[in-house]
Amino acid sequence: MNMKYKKLEIESVNHLVFGKAPYPVTTPRGLIIGGGMVYPELNFTLPPMTVNEKNMPDISRHYREIVTGALDRALHLESPGLVLEFETLIEMTQHPAIGIELVSMMNDICEAYFQKHDLISEIRLTPNDLREFERPPRQRTTRILDPMMELFENGAEAGGNLLSIESTGGKEISDDALMMCDLKQFVFSQAVLGVRDMQMLWKKIVDVAERTDRIPGGDTVCGFANTAMVLAEKGFIPKIFAAIARIATIVRSLVAFEQGAKGPDKDCGYEGPFLKTIAGIPISMEGKSSACAHFSPVGNISAACADLWSNESVQNIKLLAGYAPVVYLEQLVYDTRLMNEAIRDGNETSRKLQELYVSSDTYYDPQALILAPANVIEISKEIIKGNNYIDATVKGCLKGLEIIENALENNQLKKVDREEVWIETIKQDLLSIPVEEDQFVENILPTINQEKVLLEEYGL
Repeated sequence: MNMKYKKLEIESVNHLVFGKAPYPVTTPRGLIIGGGMVYPELNFTLPPMTVNEKNMPDISRHYREIVTGALDRALHLESPGLVLEFETLIEMTQHPAIGIELVSMMNDICEAYFQKHDLISEIRLTPNDLREFERPPRQRTTRILDPMMELFENGAEAGGNLLSIESTGGKEISDDALMMCDLKQFVFSQAVLGVRDMQMLWKKIVDVAERTDRIPGGDTVCGFANTAMVLAEKGFIPKIFAAIARIATIVRSLVAFEQGAKGPDKDCGYEGPFLKTIAGIPISMEGKSSACAHFSPVGNISAACADLWSNESVQNIKLLAGYAPVVYLEQLVYDTRLMNEAIRDGNETSRKLQELYVSSDTYYDPQALILAPANVIEISKEIIKGNNYIDATVKGCLKGLEIIENALENNQLKKVDREEVWIETIKQDLLSIPVEEDQFVENILPTINQEKVLLEEYGL
């Protein structure tokens, strides 16, 4: 299968910046994402509680408090606008009526603040990928797709103006591949299974967006590359392996835009800078404000070319200042205020702030190093040279490995015991991958537990 993108939309580091994208997205209430300003995107969730019809009064109260509190704080801080991500809990997708009711209620609040205060806010609706909970998953034929798509369609009509998902096609292979540091299997899970699943799923999501006049945002490889990141953080796998695994996920997320997604992509996968470079779409990123949910080595650099600046899901619990989502909204507003002030002051100031975001992280971890704008462009150049998704993935990973190796040799990346020995192993694994899909499938099948995956569910 051939890739759509054959040239970069951003070819210079001078244009890979925060707040500006070649193809900005204008939302129904008027946010221009990627049009010269960075907006906060607040991600929030419930405190521990059972989600069911009986508890709907309490559930609704929590979400009403979150949205009202966030919008009040945004007004107080004179934020020019914001996005609220409603990342549903499992039960809200299993029973779409719950999710739809909550979207409608939150959108009514957003509309009231827009009419009364001219505060622009939008809801990003992110249903769960329920297919993950079947083993082996039936990605195409399962009835579980029905409530997912019902929530997308009716939730969009209820006010979910941006549509996203954390899709999980290929995860039945990727989890074991990461634990065993089997890069060939991981590439198979992304460039074959993941790509095929994304083509099917995002065609459906884009169709919904077109029918409902909503914006198909994008996907995220959070369940893949961030799994690698967390494993590396705990010392279970090498950081270099986790960095290359992240590069291996890029083409998977790119498929959403080949199918018609417009951006902004979802924040939590960190592949956004590559997508922005290749496809020109605006991106959402998260960094240091994600520590409520997971630690990471990319707290500053992830802001380097963000168009939305987000956190991770934070529970609606009381802190000293107020409820946690409102506290996090304030942090995001101040971060974006600094970025926007740099934009207003001109390109030189913006570039300097970006340089500080980058240089403060890249020395300490290869996962940060590959996100430096100059490296993003070099890796992206290799990806678009690929004849197909597998070839593109291998080329991108090899370039990333070369960048890491050169940085180590030039003392631009901190050396860690037991890390460097992995470079040659990773390189040989990549070079051994057949770049034609039928050959790769034939090559990989004897090495995986075939009871875990239903290849016919991926059209194989």
